[in-house]
Amino acid sequence: MDHLMDDSERRLAQHIRAEREARNWSLADLAERSDVSKAAISKIERGEVSPTAGVLVRLAEAFGLTLAGLLVRAEGDEKRLQRAGDGAWWTDPGTGYRRRQAFARSWHPVEIVDVELPPGGRVVLPASSYARIRQVVRVVEGHLRLHEGGDLFDLGPGDCLGFGAPGEVIFSNESDRSCFYCVALTRS
Repeated sequence: MDHLMDDSERRLAQHIRAEREARNWSLADLAERSDVSKAAISKIERGEVSPTAGVLVRLAEAFGLTLAGLLVRAEGDEKRLQRAGDGAWWTDPGTGYRRRQAFARSWHPVEIVDVELPPGGRVVLPASSYARIRQVVRVVEGHLRLHEGGDLFDLGPGDCLGFGAPGEVIFSNESDRSCFYCVALTRS
């Protein structure tokens, strides 16, 4: 399947390569640290494929960053004020899951992410992605089903859920309407 990259995807691909090269890591080094194949990383860096959310989380973790931190660094803008229309939306090519950094700065411990999960959408994030962060999810519109470790939560508009100990997290939208939610997180 052909995929035309937009500017934000192109910047992300270039930034992943820059993060790897800044550490003097080979593709094999990053593959080993992230559990993402060398071939996949090479294709991502060359802009031949757009990575899924799960792959980006593993790459970010290998760099010692959160997903938001990786995306913000790729955008290259760290001013204090972020306007509503400033953040670019990133779309997971496998699920249609969309996210935008509402606020994230490398120098600030709090990040806020806007997310749209389409009807039938499902995103699995590994436990390792939560090892250095704590977060709160607040549903704005629609319904969100969230599995964290062995716990299941059904969230509706206005509901909030704080994450505890790291465990695999599955976000799913089992309704016929998009679910919009906000994630606030801190690095620990």
